[in-house]
Amino acid sequence: MTAKTLSLAIVIALSSITAFAQEYPKGFGPNPSLDAPKKSLLPTVNIAPAKPWQQGQKPSSPAGFEVTAFSTGLDHPRWITTLPNGDVLVAESNAPEPHDSNAGLKGMVMKKVQKRAGAAVPSPDRIILLRDTNGDGIAETRTVFIDKLHSPFGMVLIGDQLYVANTDSIMRFKYQTGETQITTPGERFIDLPAGPINHHWTKNIIASPDGKKLYVTVGSNSNVAENGIDAEQSRAAILEVDIDTKQTRLYASGLRNPNGMSWQPQSGALWTVVNERDELGNDLVPDYMTAVKDGAFYGWPYSYYGQHVDDRVKPQDDAKVQSAIAPDYALGAHTASLGLVFYDAKVFPQHYWNGAFVGQHGSWNRKPRSGYKVVFVPFTDGKPSGPPEDILTGFLSSDGRAQGRPVGVAIDHTGALLVADDVGNAVWRVAPAAK
Repeated sequence: MTAKTLSLAIVIALSSITAFAQEYPKGFGPNPSLDAPKKSLLPTVNIAPAKPWQQGQKPSSPAGFEVTAFSTGLDHPRWITTLPNGDVLVAESNAPEPHDSNAGLKGMVMKKVQKRAGAAVPSPDRIILLRDTNGDGIAETRTVFIDKLHSPFGMVLIGDQLYVANTDSIMRFKYQTGETQITTPGERFIDLPAGPINHHWTKNIIASPDGKKLYVTVGSNSNVAENGIDAEQSRAAILEVDIDTKQTRLYASGLRNPNGMSWQPQSGALWTVVNERDELGNDLVPDYMTAVKDGAFYGWPYSYYGQHVDDRVKPQDDAKVQSAIAPDYALGAHTASLGLVFYDAKVFPQHYWNGAFVGQHGSWNRKPRSGYKVVFVPFTDGKPSGPPEDILTGFLSSDGRAQGRPVGVAIDHTGALLVADDVGNAVWRVAPAAK
């Protein structure tokens, strides 16, 4: 190879790398650039005030797809799971009382922010069953499936046992296919970390493919351990529970607030989405999704995105920082990425097969606002392979109000995408448009 040819090859290669890097928005992708921390006495507050959808309004999807209201008039729907017979379970839920009882002045400010955002409603504490009886993509029947729960969130069916993650426990109920209501009292299967602070109250669960274990997300009790590291026992973590013995162990830690979990179809790996810390500026720290490695530590509270030290944390732990690993894919700062599901159906175009849908609830402390949409991340051979793509948008109105906020995402029995909207009080259905 001549010097001229070599130089040309280097230029082409560098151009390709630059072009590839530019495809990713700031704060997204496998190798996000991170700004220097920006600290202030008061946190940025830029909530989108809640103004739910008006009659006939709905979110938007890309060309070739259509959005329908699978169900409306719900009461703060947060999480979704689909049953083998096609029924859809929706957890209507919110933070328990008392909640963040030691949060002080900052907690009072947050409650006012949440009220403006439509998040300060009492928790309905129930699971609703929705059934599409005629296959038109709209739920014709709605029943209260389980009532008198305690801030329920995650749900999973294993055989004839339905597990529900309350904020302080996992409950187990006997389930019969086709029933529209469970009236028998459930069993308190195991306790989960809760208590009077219980800062991140949502607890999600997923079953192992063989149905022998549960994986449980437990968020931190603070932003960056300001309540003391003792308050974080078994928190900021994913726990593994052996169903036969009820034995629980720490599966992965240093995950500030993990929520959605899903099994990647090609690799078989467990993935989660995580909300990162606040008050370091508009563009720190990106929320992320990552394959969850058994025994891994992801940095919280001592460091972020690998080994970037957060000097607000006192005392520091150098050994923990050195052991911290970086996550796989950044999802943008303060997007509040909550929902996660891999597309394991075949109804969407092949581009979507094996990729991830992420429900981004939306920022309260960023200018400009971020999130407030559902994005799709393509995967190839079990790994992310491109920048995020919008799949459901329009949750923010032109005057900056939140018409809705997406949370949980799921795939229904037909292969369509379902999205829980806790401000719009709806479950939206996204499917390829009829030809």
